[in-house]
Amino acid sequence: MRLPVAPVPWYLRPLHAWQQRLHGSVPDPTALWTWRPGAMLAFLALFRQVRRRGAPVPLALRTLAAVRVSQLTGCEFCVDLNAAMLEKAGVAPGKALALPDWRTDPSFDEAERLVIEYAEAMTATPPRVDDALFARLRERHGPEAIVELTAGIALQNLSARFNTALGARAHGFCRMPGAPETKRPAG
Repeated sequence: MRLPVAPVPWYLRPLHAWQQRLHGSVPDPTALWTWRPGAMLAFLALFRQVRRRGAPVPLALRTLAAVRVSQLTGCEFCVDLNAAMLEKAGVAPGKALALPDWRTDPSFDEAERLVIEYAEAMTATPPRVDDALFARLRERHGPEAIVELTAGIALQNLSARFNTALGARAHGFCRMPGAPETKRPAG
């Protein structure tokens, strides 16, 4: 991390203690967001809303998009966490490794390709979501699903860019082949 650990306000101590117990240490993003506790609580609430079960876009598709955004932005923490979430969503571990080749890899179906293409277009700077891509989204998804997907991709961009700029390191969530052993030490 590029910043020192922040003092933890009393109302965030339960979150820090829970993460310490669950993961062996507090992940870097939590430690970094603790410098702005109100913003962290708002971010977590928005993240929880966007990642909810029963959303109009299946969790596996949303998580594929999150992994691809993480790869494109170079966020090692986000790749680690989202690849682990992808596996929990029931997607084969190798799929995250194959994401850079999504256009040609036969393991990706048309729904996955469309979501990944949209994630890449939104992650470009400036975003490159053209009318043709948006029309294909509209053919497959209704307005509620498109807003949900767009919010999730935008939120992942916020998170990945925040973590990358501040040097958040991988934590060792993902155990798929090729994933580095990066379990953070306690403390």
